[in-house]
Amino acid sequence: MAGSESLFAVAQRQLDAVAERLGLDRAVHQLLRWPLRELHVTLPVKMDDGRTEIFHGFRVQHNDARGPCKGGTRFHPEETIDTIRALALWMTWKTAVVNVPLGGSKGGIVCNPKVMSQGELERLSRAYVRQVARILGDDLDVPAPDVYTTPQIMAWMMDEYEALQGWRHRPAIITGKPVPLGGSLGRTEATARGGCITVREAAAALGIETKGATVAIQGFGNAGQHAALLSEELLGCKIIAVSDSRGGIINEAGMPAEGLVNHKRETGAVGGFPGSELISNKDLLELPVDVLFPAALENVITEENGPRIRAKISCELANGPQTPEADEILHQNGVFFIPDILANAGGVTVSHFEMVQNISTYYWTAQRVNEELDLKMTTAFHDVYERAQVEKVHMRLAAYMVAVQRVAEAMSLRGWV
Repeated sequence: MAGSESLFAVAQRQLDAVAERLGLDRAVHQLLRWPLRELHVTLPVKMDDGRTEIFHGFRVQHNDARGPCKGGTRFHPEETIDTIRALALWMTWKTAVVNVPLGGSKGGIVCNPKVMSQGELERLSRAYVRQVARILGDDLDVPAPDVYTTPQIMAWMMDEYEALQGWRHRPAIITGKPVPLGGSLGRTEATARGGCITVREAAAALGIETKGATVAIQGFGNAGQHAALLSEELLGCKIIAVSDSRGGIINEAGMPAEGLVNHKRETGAVGGFPGSELISNKDLLELPVDVLFPAALENVITEENGPRIRAKISCELANGPQTPEADEILHQNGVFFIPDILANAGGVTVSHFEMVQNISTYYWTAQRVNEELDLKMTTAFHDVYERAQVEKVHMRLAAYMVAVQRVAEAMSLRGWV
């Protein structure tokens, strides 16, 4: 793959491969290659020092044939429309593969939240909603947290939307909210919990014992931290290596997940954890572990390092961590990878549960949330795994076949094509 190829081009190539395999109608294929709608916005925001800063943002709605669009909102200094397009497209497949009645969207603002005050972030969040509210609604498009956005930011966005609506309470317009404002129990760890459920099912299918299985985690943000905690708690795994943007650490005897999380929260980095040695992000990916969690950046497993990946199972908690060329290499080398649109779909699944609770005004216990998530993720895993066995393809291709077929069927029933 050319180094300059955008994430959206990768997403389109993944779709193209599936369209050919499914014999997809040309019009269906072409419609699915592009978002149905895009909104580009320019946001004037008053900063703490009195000056007005101009920010640029986006909201992309890829496809809503199966239901209202759903997707996170990212605050990032290097945000691009092509990245947002790719992530919106993947959200369409993600909601379809776990079979929740939603479509795919994504939003973003080009900004650096790390250098902004809470007041500036609030004014930016409200300015964004004032511009994109015209295409939002619990029956249209529902944002959620994503990179560098938080439950507090979601609370400000919901409040601004309700103000624009004349203070009509519409909590289902935003998910990932604080629990006192209608957020769902279990949402914070849902992405990692869903991933661990798919690892459990994959290990059973492959005959791998999870108790004592070795784990490496690249990326130690929210998803990576909860992957450590839950793979230890639910699966009995042993965490031997973790990394963040500053580097990684390893201890082959194992490191306690709770201790790692506390150390990261107290110091801001995983480095310096007692008893550990340093390891690079690159070397961590290539460790001969039972389970690898790529939980950080896109395109970290490529044609170049693919031949050196030695994990038995790779569970993609990040979006787009592996290129199409690497897919073929890992598949040929016997590395069982659980693709992002399945592995990290626990987040959007519990976001859907949050919408259901908001609309019904009846709120579930954490136990019920986790049980419902387990059922959804287990069913989705086996839908994809059985398709992979029948078609004799790797799991990403099988997941796309399941998802694309479901979306194409909805488009056909609506008479779009």
